Amino acid sequence: MDIDGQLVLQNRLLPGRLRFGTHIESVTELAEAPSRYILPGFVDTHVHGGDGADTMDAAEEGATAIERMARFHLGHGTTTLLPTTITRPWPDVMAALKAIAAVMGSGVAGGPRIHGAHLEGPFISPHKLGAQPPFTIPPSPERVAEALATGCLRVVTLAPELDHAATAIQAFAGAGVRVSLGHTVTDYEGAHRAICAVCAAGGVPGGTHLFNAMAPIEGRRPGPVTALMCHDAAYGEMIFDTHHVHPASFRLVARVMGERLLFVTDAMRGTGQPEGPSQLGGQDVLIADGVVRLPNGSLAGSVLTLDQALRNAVAHGASLPEAARLVSTNAAAYLGLEDRGRIAPGLLADLVVMNAALEIEDVYVGGVKAAAPP
Repeated sequence: MDIDGQLVLQNRLLPGRLRFGTHIESVTELAEAPSRYILPGFVDTHVHGGDGADTMDAAEEGATAIERMARFHLGHGTTTLLPTTITRPWPDVMAALKAIAAVMGSGVAGGPRIHGAHLEGPFISPHKLGAQPPFTIPPSPERVAEALATGCLRVVTLAPELDHAATAIQAFAGAGVRVSLGHTVTDYEGAHRAICAVCAAGGVPGGTHLFNAMAPIEGRRPGPVTALMCHDAAYGEMIFDTHHVHPASFRLVARVMGERLLFVTDAMRGTGQPEGPSQLGGQDVLIADGVVRLPNGSLAGSVLTLDQALRNAVAHGASLPEAARLVSTNAAAYLGLEDRGRIAPGLLADLVVMNAALEIEDVYVGGVKAAAPP
């Protein structure tokens, strides 16, 4: 199949023709091309739900909930995603992980690629819950082994100050799981030690939703965000709905971290649903004016989609190639997925076609047109 348009490459726009089957076969420059943009498929490493479904529903509903949320996000350009847990009693978390593992094996018909799970909770600080329910537990060797045995873990959020965190870091990193510091009360020094421990174990360190559920940057107390920004091996997630992070903070981090910064949605079940009451991890939340809050007013996840995150980045100074890296290329690199996240011959034909207003026209997974706008 051939598509002509403005090809969004890593560092430039190229008027050209893309030829592909299941993989990209050739990229040809043209003198002129339609005004539509062709981007690599988006990669979301942190997404709880959408269209009324939640990853944790899988504990009772199995694959159905994951398939529903996955198809919803595919309609917004996400061709690879990690269904993400929330802090619940350990048996519920394990049931959700087993359901994700099953979907990984079977795939989602007409949906995106389920690369694995992001375990966000319960290995987090009870003092930095954010919108997580109070079911935190330490990452004991037994629990770590049980979670790894599901075979689906790709990212784990971990507060490094917890009991057993040091051995958990070694086990997760040694198994190829990305260890992401988050929901933590640790300081700069604690974060730096944890990042170095991940690297020493052969792993890739990250940070869960930078600035949220962690100490801020201060002149005499630089905090974990600074540790992540300053370590050349560390990646960082950002929820860029402009509510969780100010645009100026986005520009600062993007300037420092560059290709180590990736956008995530942190989307909850109410994403794509009418505003009003909803639920997150068994807690009542209210969606109003595009913001999700607990009854106490705290932010509680988001209703963001990655196509909107891309538009937000462009609106606040990013070029389209830069924005595409934030929603695709950088996350693929973080996960070690060398077969996607860029437009180049030989890579998977996971593609997003957008019009001049950066609205989605078509999405392809493995060269198959998979979704129209929802």
